[in-house]
Amino acid sequence: MAKPGDVLDAPSLGVQIDFRRTTEESGGALLEFDVVGRPKGFLTQPHVHPGQSERHEVIEGSMRMKTRGVETTLGPGEVVDTPAGQPHAHLAAGDGPGRVRVQLRPAGRTEAWLERIVAMDRDGQFLRRGWPRPVAGARLVRNFEGEAHAAAPPPRVQQAIAGAILRAHALFDREYVFVDEWHVAAPAEAIFTALSDARTYPEWWRPVYIGVESEGAGGVGHTATQHFKGRLPYRLTTRTTTTRHEPPRLLEVDVTGDLRGRGTWTLTPRPGSTHVRFDWHVYADRPLLRVFTPILRPAFRANHAWAIARAREGLEPFAQRLADRQPNGRTPVDDSQSRR
Repeated sequence: MAKPGDVLDAPSLGVQIDFRRTTEESGGALLEFDVVGRPKGFLTQPHVHPGQSERHEVIEGSMRMKTRGVETTLGPGEVVDTPAGQPHAHLAAGDGPGRVRVQLRPAGRTEAWLERIVAMDRDGQFLRRGWPRPVAGARLVRNFEGEAHAAAPPPRVQQAIAGAILRAHALFDREYVFVDEWHVAAPAEAIFTALSDARTYPEWWRPVYIGVESEGAGGVGHTATQHFKGRLPYRLTTRTTTTRHEPPRLLEVDVTGDLRGRGTWTLTPRPGSTHVRFDWHVYADRPLLRVFTPILRPAFRANHAWAIARAREGLEPFAQRLADRQPNGRTPVDDSQSRR
């Protein structure tokens, strides 16, 4: 989750996103950020915000705005307002990078959309000229239905095309993308402690995790080997390396072994609970899984759902016990890492 002052870098699209007021800070009423650089690729195409008004203010440099067939060039201090539902396009003008301040009312899911395109850039999902690869672009369209969309063709057609691309992809690809979200009645600090120490998984994520071997100290660079199973008659072994460790909100690991990819835990404190989101983006590399993925993909998805259900059952009581050990309900993340 973004905070004021956070900067997201999307070099394939020619821009950086500098957050000024976030969705959480405004209670969803407003999102404000600066676009720094020279946008290119799909960012420059005509698009529509069906439920949001948009305001652009040029801070540095200049920009071109196209609306209803009319193109206007704006310089520093000039502002243009675009009502919800009106197709428009904004492009770089002049020489060198610019800085344009953007406000969207209400915030909607634009913050999450921006974070997604930055993650796509990081994962190499954009072509050289700033256009998304077909499957990544189709997922973006499907996952953010109802948010900003291309001005043409009609949204229903865009969704149909994206769905067809993803269905065709699913027949031949070994990639799995899962997003699971739920609420846990425990402090984020305690939940982060449990998640960041994989050695605890056999204690609360039962009977999925059979055993875990951990090496070195916690934090970025920490490695662990996991042995786990689901309802299907096979066991998997993976090795994880922590790539982001930002207690108590974000934990990300790279995965190798029978599965290859990335897992990301995002924790958002709420009154009396914590919202937990788990993004699991992996490829099935074990020979048996590679062979049967096109046929058994629904069974593999059902297997994942069963495993996540076990996490939902076990994480909350385990995190509550961790929190109870501290009078203020805050469990230092390093406590679990000190157990050897």
